[in-house]
Amino acid sequence: MATRRSLSIVVACLLLIGGVILFGFPATSPAAPETGQYVKYYTVKDGSEQLNDIATRLLGDGARSTEIYNLNAGRTQLDGGKLTDARTLKSGWSLILPWDAVGDGVQYGELPAAAPVAPPKSPQPNSAQGQGRPPSSPPASPKPSNNPQSNNNPANTGKECATAAASTPQSNWAGLRMAPDQAWERTKGKGVLVAVIDSGVDASLPQLSGRVTEGADIVAGSGRGDADCLGSGTAMASIIGAQPEGDAAVVGIAPEATILPVRLVHGTTQSDAAAEATAVEVAVSAGASVVALGSFVDLRDPAVSAAVTSALKHDVLVVAGAPTENVRLPAIPPGAPGALLSVAGVGVDGQLAGSYQPGTVDVVAPGIEVPTLGTNGTGVVVNSGTQYAVAYAAGEAALVRAAYPHLSAAQVRNRMRVTADKMGAAGDQATSFGSGMINPSAALSATVADETHAAPVDDGRSGTAGRILAVVVLVIVLIVAIAMLALRLRRWARPDDDDDDDDDFPHDTHNPGYDSDRDSESGENAVAARDAG
Repeated sequence: MATRRSLSIVVACLLLIGGVILFGFPATSPAAPETGQYVKYYTVKDGSEQLNDIATRLLGDGARSTEIYNLNAGRTQLDGGKLTDARTLKSGWSLILPWDAVGDGVQYGELPAAAPVAPPKSPQPNSAQGQGRPPSSPPASPKPSNNPQSNNNPANTGKECATAAASTPQSNWAGLRMAPDQAWERTKGKGVLVAVIDSGVDASLPQLSGRVTEGADIVAGSGRGDADCLGSGTAMASIIGAQPEGDAAVVGIAPEATILPVRLVHGTTQSDAAAEATAVEVAVSAGASVVALGSFVDLRDPAVSAAVTSALKHDVLVVAGAPTENVRLPAIPPGAPGALLSVAGVGVDGQLAGSYQPGTVDVVAPGIEVPTLGTNGTGVVVNSGTQYAVAYAAGEAALVRAAYPHLSAAQVRNRMRVTADKMGAAGDQATSFGSGMINPSAALSATVADETHAAPVDDGRSGTAGRILAVVVLVIVLIVAIAMLALRLRRWARPDDDDDDDDDFPHDTHNPGYDSDRDSESGENAVAARDAG
């Protein structure tokens, strides 16, 4: 009986081990962010709300209510209460949300210290900087664009929205050089919000369907950013997140990333410095972890530089074009988790897209004759400019942030630099090309020194072979366990076995199953046979 109990325990352990191998260890509960950090949170409106309903509305899956509970369980609320029962919520409680929460009521900022507050608003400019800055009321959280035709936006009427002519690229050298599909086995950028600060984004394009939020229109002071009259913002967004469709010439580096369009201009290429600074603040307040600055953002302006410096206090990677004029780049606050990545554009032969200031380039990316998407269904438009190199780098940053969510923006910048392909001669490499051409695949697969918590996250695209191997191992374990059990059962079934607890110990401990009477009889028969012979 003791043996049977022991075998039962052994088999149960083997099954448990096999299940762990096959399905992985149980997920640990996410730790709540530390006090003082910027988080996404939701303020409970009344006690009748349920965690399941909140998770369904803001995360798209009621089962994720467990995540919300784990983030808030035991945390003291403003009224002194604590969440101890998932079925009981009180009005005014602030619930920390997972980072990918989206929808009405989602707020971003520090948790209320005294009373529920609205999302952090852009600070008002002083009299010396940005006087007359248009007010902005960005959405508390990005909402998917449902605008079927962006140019129905009243701001897009008139000749200013004339469609640019399509063009045919001589070669898709940029797509071939970037080869983003080699990185997609790990991730396609799912869950990362990338802000594009430029002319808006035409969200009606099929290849951008479902990937663009409503955004914000800084010029109008209110409204949406998912419309584009000039096309440069749409071109940048297509480089970052266009969906791969058939043999499409334009494929985004991170096609599952979400684009937050922040619109600076309508029908003119002139932007206001105060609006540019506000645009950066809006992008950070909306929760973007990667901010791509287009050609309408001028870092030479003190207000813009100050806004970028403020953004770097948060875990945000700001991607900007390398300067072509003498300019002091925004300072990085001591100990800040954010980072500024300076990007230069290059062509197929390595020629630079501009006369960049020596020593200001971190990395380079395609910026000359690159295929992009045009507005209003134009199709493919070939473009050149530093802002398109910025878009490629922002797309790679989205992949890295999705694969390595525990890395800070500064660590993401470092990973992008050390995995870049070297360019140019040894003498001018650092001054002209920085660390070299970005390499999305290497940025996700390479081992980089001095990274903490840098184990890549599998979003379900890799590990098939590992699962198959785990199944094989589990089957072998079960076969061995069953064989051992069957062998023991055969021994238990012998009639000469005692049914006591000592049935594991046969009468002859040196020869299990030994029968002295049977052995004696066999010996006598053998002697008789010998004498007869």
